Amino acid sequence: MDSGRWEQIQTLFHEATDQPAPERLSFLTAASGGDRQLVADVMALLEEDARGSSLLDRDVAQIAGQMLGAPAAMPSLPSEEFGPYRIRAALGEGGMGVVYLAEREDLGSLVAIKLLRDAWMSPARRERFASEQRTLAQMTHPSIARLYDADTLSDGTPWFVMEYVPGVPLTEYCLQHRSSMEERLKLFRSVCEAVQYAHSRAVIHRDLKPSNILVKADGGVKLLDFGIAKQLDQRDMPADQTRTGLRLMTPAYAAPEQIRGEHAGIYTDVYALGVILYELLTGQLPFDFSNRTPGETEAMIVGHEPEKPSLRAGCKSGGERVPQASKTSWADLDVLCLTAMHKDPQRRYGSVEALIRDIDHYSKGAPLEAQPDSLRYRVGKFVGRNRRAVLAATAVSVTLVALVVFFTLRLANARNAALAQAARTQRIQRFMLNLFNGGDKEAGPADNLRVVNLLDRGVQEARSLDREPAVQAELYQTLGGIYEKLGKFGQADALLRAALDQRKSAAGPGSAEVARSEVELGLLRSDQVKLDEAERLVRDGLEKAKRLRPPDHATVAQAMLALGQVLRTRGGYTEAIGVLEQALKLLSGPGPPTPELADTLNELANNHYQAGHYETAKSLHERALAMHRQLFGERHPSVAGDLLDLADIQQELGYYPEAERLARQALDITRPYYGNDHPQTANNLTVLGRALHFQQRYDESVDALQQALVIRERVYGKVHPSVADTVNELGSVAYMRDQLDEAEKQFQRMADIYQAVYHGHYFGMAVAEANLGSVCLDRKQWTRAEQFFRQALQLYVETQGADHVNSAIAHIKLGRALLRQLRYQEAEEHTLAGYQILSKQASPSVTWLQSARKDLAAIYDALQEPEKAKKFLAERLAVASSVSPASKK
Repeated sequence: MDSGRWEQIQTLFHEATDQPAPERLSFLTAASGGDRQLVADVMALLEEDARGSSLLDRDVAQIAGQMLGAPAAMPSLPSEEFGPYRIRAALGEGGMGVVYLAEREDLGSLVAIKLLRDAWMSPARRERFASEQRTLAQMTHPSIARLYDADTLSDGTPWFVMEYVPGVPLTEYCLQHRSSMEERLKLFRSVCEAVQYAHSRAVIHRDLKPSNILVKADGGVKLLDFGIAKQLDQRDMPADQTRTGLRLMTPAYAAPEQIRGEHAGIYTDVYALGVILYELLTGQLPFDFSNRTPGETEAMIVGHEPEKPSLRAGCKSGGERVPQASKTSWADLDVLCLTAMHKDPQRRYGSVEALIRDIDHYSKGAPLEAQPDSLRYRVGKFVGRNRRAVLAATAVSVTLVALVVFFTLRLANARNAALAQAARTQRIQRFMLNLFNGGDKEAGPADNLRVVNLLDRGVQEARSLDREPAVQAELYQTLGGIYEKLGKFGQADALLRAALDQRKSAAGPGSAEVARSEVELGLLRSDQVKLDEAERLVRDGLEKAKRLRPPDHATVAQAMLALGQVLRTRGGYTEAIGVLEQALKLLSGPGPPTPELADTLNELANNHYQAGHYETAKSLHERALAMHRQLFGERHPSVAGDLLDLADIQQELGYYPEAERLARQALDITRPYYGNDHPQTANNLTVLGRALHFQQRYDESVDALQQALVIRERVYGKVHPSVADTVNELGSVAYMRDQLDEAEKQFQRMADIYQAVYHGHYFGMAVAEANLGSVCLDRKQWTRAEQFFRQALQLYVETQGADHVNSAIAHIKLGRALLRQLRYQEAEEHTLAGYQILSKQASPSVTWLQSARKDLAAIYDALQEPEKAKKFLAERLAVASSVSPASKK
């Protein structure tokens, strides 16, 4: 068969899948021009696709051979070059492209390269490929195959490089290893965790199935083919996008709403996971699609209920019996599967996280959250199907009686709640009036009234409310929070503890109000660097809020935000990011943005920044900035905070003038709002001082930093991470001025603070050690410098990750210490590692890259590799003419 004939078959196949099943034959008859063999060939492909053999993961050459009599063959190896990658073998061919095994020659690592075949023929295919790149680039989970690179060939054919995953499909692995029920559930739970990770980033898979889930030799799972995933927040798609995407699913694992051509969501992946679990437990699919037309297949998925897994548990799969379980266990497993696979998306697990919780409940022998369909639900469905057969008079009578009883009780409860709320409102109005007029009804607020005076008066007024403990506790907490923001931690501590004690006494230690107080007090403890107590209080508050409030309640989201803040202070960025993404999901919804949503975005960005994910942090900060401007206008402290965070990112990436511009813009907002003696002003001055230092404007830098240090020591005391932050910058300026004794003194003080607060295990401790190593390097104390740099590198990798910018700089510094000792091979290893990490993330002119280029040129000269030396020397000279070094390297 020639290629033209095969292309004709492919085109008609894809067009036919867009047609309703009953109309496909007539469509093909009209479109084929009377070619009966062509109609038969396309219908055969359609029937094969309906049996669950998706062209996305089948060998299309093999299918063509089976249908048309041609022998199947693997695709030939392309002659084109793929950057640094060299093709070694063909792995397979599918409906959208060809996959090859390749090797990156400079690193010796194996990858999979996917080539989108005939992309020029179909703009829709090209768009799906671009969408696949964007989706995969967001996935950084150990159980999701990574996207490494993407580009096009000379003819415009797109390709991308993915992690190569040697493994076998999930069901095949369980069959080969005769996996027990517990082992299968453990593997399935790992799959769920990966899918939940994708969902937390607003990405759905839409084609989950065992062939897209490989199990490696070590028992770890990897999810493949997120290329057909769809961004949940894309609302500007063409109207036919969803319909076109229908052919990308596999019917055996497709949810009823996919079959009907409706919108796919998180619930669609939940359904597919239910089918996969069903297959793992029974060795069979829920429905038998053999010898069925596509129309019959769709009707079965939409209209038939699957048999309980327990009723099929005794069947054999591939010659091996699937694991058995007790009758009680099967009852729970039936609920797990059938809830996930419910035809009504509203009746499925609301999220993959909920499915994971019930898997854990099952494993621990605890009751499931999901329950079988109740009699009430089944009756409701019956009435829906037989509405005309139900006597209208009976329905009206029952409804009237129920409504009378229901609303009588509701009105009584609402009346009592409204009266209590009205009394509280009146009391708070009187409180505010007395706060401003000092008890004199004829007098207005004094001209010289200051915020602190107002707060002090408010505390006195609140103390008179002993007979109204609920109002008093609320005011104590509000006033305590304001004192905390002003940096007056002593007054804040007394008020927040009083609010907590009051609420425990009035409502009991397990109440929702106590939960709020614990969270607020925990945040204060974080500011006081009492981190163990801070985390304990916030976790206790969050646990109570989850138990007492609905999952989407604002109190739950606020407690999760607080936990994210505390975890960031402790260096637990990965856990904090997970918690904050859950909070973001709870707060996101229709309607205008809220301050809570913007604050959560901002805190999530802060954790990504600390973890070294600068582009992600920048995107999140920009979203928060837009929300804060929409909510509060241009000159609000929250806007200043966002600008300052963006300045930090520009600083890390080496764009120092831009960092200065953003810091000054923020300071113009912060100073008028808070004054010259506030911790927020000190934070702003520290960021500005850092940007000035890296532009060699040392006098201006020291002036800003000394102002910041005075404020921070007054507010936080001598031993606090915020103080260490400013001390580090002062030490860096002294180092740049060759004032090595002063620099060492400041860096050692910084290390002492972090040792006292974090017991040394914090990325800031690594900063201090690296800076002390730099002082030793300038003093030609090579061995001592090497020791400091090795300690710093190890701590950076442990706390921030091997690919973090700070880890890269530590590699470069260690390489220089080794170079000074003439240990060229070791120096090359570390300097090149730092250069490679940093060059992917920072501006080409950043000083540490210039430093690495200089050292690598010297190293390769010593190793008698002149071509490599020339390469790095040329790079250094190319940027030196336009950018002056901002620090001595």
